[in-house]
Amino acid sequence: MSARIPRLPLEGSLDLTYRCNNNCRHCWLRLPPGAPERSAELSFDEIRRIVDEARAMGCRRWNISGGEPLLRPDFPEIFDYLTRKAVGYTLNTNGTLITQEIARLLTRKGTKMVALYGATAEVYDAVVRRPGGFEEIMRGFAYLREAGAGFIVQLIPMKANFHQWDEMQALARSLSPHIRVGAPWLYLSCDGSPERNREIASQRLSPRDVIDLDKPNPSFGDRMRDIAAAEVCSPDPVFAAANAPVLPRASSTPADDRLFAACIAGRRDFHIDSYGRMTWCGFIKDPALRFDLRRGSFREAWDEFIPSCADKVRGGEEWRTGCGSCEKRSDCRWCAVYAYLETGRYSARIPHLCAVADEARKFKEEWQVKHRRFFQIAGITVRIESDLDLTAVRFKDELLAFAAAGPGEDNVTIRHFFELPGLAGKDLGRELYRKAPWAISRKNGTWFYLGISPRTEDASLHRVAVFSADHRHATIYSPPRDEKRIIKDGWHSLSLFPTDQIWLGPLLADRRAALVHSAAASLNGQGLVFVGHSEAGKSTTMEILKAARQERGLNAEILCDDRNVVRKWDGRNREGFDGWRVHGTWSHGTTADVSPSSAPLRAILFLEQAKTNEIVPLTDRKDIWRRLLATLIRPMVTAEWWQKELDVLEELVAEAPCFVMRFDKSGAIVEDLERLAAL
Repeated sequence: MSARIPRLPLEGSLDLTYRCNNNCRHCWLRLPPGAPERSAELSFDEIRRIVDEARAMGCRRWNISGGEPLLRPDFPEIFDYLTRKAVGYTLNTNGTLITQEIARLLTRKGTKMVALYGATAEVYDAVVRRPGGFEEIMRGFAYLREAGAGFIVQLIPMKANFHQWDEMQALARSLSPHIRVGAPWLYLSCDGSPERNREIASQRLSPRDVIDLDKPNPSFGDRMRDIAAAEVCSPDPVFAAANAPVLPRASSTPADDRLFAACIAGRRDFHIDSYGRMTWCGFIKDPALRFDLRRGSFREAWDEFIPSCADKVRGGEEWRTGCGSCEKRSDCRWCAVYAYLETGRYSARIPHLCAVADEARKFKEEWQVKHRRFFQIAGITVRIESDLDLTAVRFKDELLAFAAAGPGEDNVTIRHFFELPGLAGKDLGRELYRKAPWAISRKNGTWFYLGISPRTEDASLHRVAVFSADHRHATIYSPPRDEKRIIKDGWHSLSLFPTDQIWLGPLLADRRAALVHSAAASLNGQGLVFVGHSEAGKSTTMEILKAARQERGLNAEILCDDRNVVRKWDGRNREGFDGWRVHGTWSHGTTADVSPSSAPLRAILFLEQAKTNEIVPLTDRKDIWRRLLATLIRPMVTAEWWQKELDVLEELVAEAPCFVMRFDKSGAIVEDLERLAAL
């Protein structure tokens, strides 16, 4: 992927100061408010020069942090200059210095993350080691809400506050609909202070607690392989996980021990510290790996210095025989920057992370049993994943009929979270559709489905879904209340949309298939599709076949009485399917019988209830086209989808035998159907 994307500095992180009015027990880089380093911080004029140079090379997004950035008296001017021409920004703050004026300034579209260290004054103030901190942060939250500046509450877990973790979450949800968990494992100090490191280490949670708060993505490896195979882009990283920060991962291999080479090659972002020193990662504190922007230009730093760092740090024997060849590596959060902070050596192992990796492996094993289910429809295997314990959930009977034991040949993943993401300041691209209950937009190939209210004055969302360009990967966010409802009432659709047709339609279009409003059955191993309007008799026909099966042993299997898939196969699949087949779905009508089975398509029959029973061939292709087009299930997609489906219908009209079926309720039509299936 990176080889095809120009190496441009698209996003910058700027730490305005490392001074902070708090003195948090876990902080790795804090300086006191009056620290002498204040005089060495970048001036506003220097920041403007750097920002202009970065913009000229393509930077359009800024992450603003510290220390506490609001401690600078010129914060309003810096903030305005950074964000005025940016397409987006993120601000990290402890919130205690927010005034009414600052709150009004922060109404500018972007992401504001405000840290919360406790649910009560006693705990919060003990963490920040400053009386009155809790009162100040609550006042800051009030000012933000009063101004209408949406924000994310970032919960910071550590031993000093973990005993009231549930209360912290409840408080956060009362303040904002959007919450996030900060890094649940703590890295050591940037200056290597033994005293500070002992304090930070004492606040580290147990490895299991780390994993419970920042759950590994059991599908990550599968997802990366799929991207490499299909050459599609992943969804916007903001939606990659509901509550987990993006952490660095080891990128080198034992054969190539340049520990930062792959990371540097893949980065499109950069970091600038409070004193104008630039590098590719905010965790890099080694002076040899930072470029002084006071002595050179931004372009020099980006084009020359940062690429040159790829060869500067090698893991050597310690890396090759240790972390580089460790079997736990794929489950480990180890990164050379953490090793340097921990030990002063880039190649060193971190015992705490080894223990976390062990817990990650256990978690993935548990996940297979409790949090993952497979279903198969029309040859497509759908993997459902959720933090919800699925062993405690009752899937609807019609869904269970399509349950599968594991992955298939053609796999799709739907990941469920029961927390709505923060969309403030997020660019979702061009809106293509808006009609309650959905608004749909698309950006860089990624689809965004927003569940909206029919009342225009109601801006709240009841669901958010993010689909990859080909709809093979989805992340679906539902409100927390849905979790309790599902446990009580059962899982009603794989996507938790009112119908799965919305996401299934695009998948089928890419596979020479269509979802058709129809009833279907396999009769003596041959697929018959019955189409017609709502009262044409689709369910009645299925009941007639069921009765004949019971009364005289008719070899008939009901696939579905309301929605079925017709798909053209090419014989190059695991099952050896070739030609047109009809596949059942779980979207049934009055007849509850459904089946995941399929059968070669023998005929399409257009239903007409009558006093006679006969099956009459149709030869007028225009008439067949008109009839079939009326049965096509139409999800909310684009002209591209229409073209694909019209191509499918054109083939189907040209190749599938079509008939008019006139029938009454006597069941006499069954003999005609048997003869048709035997042809």
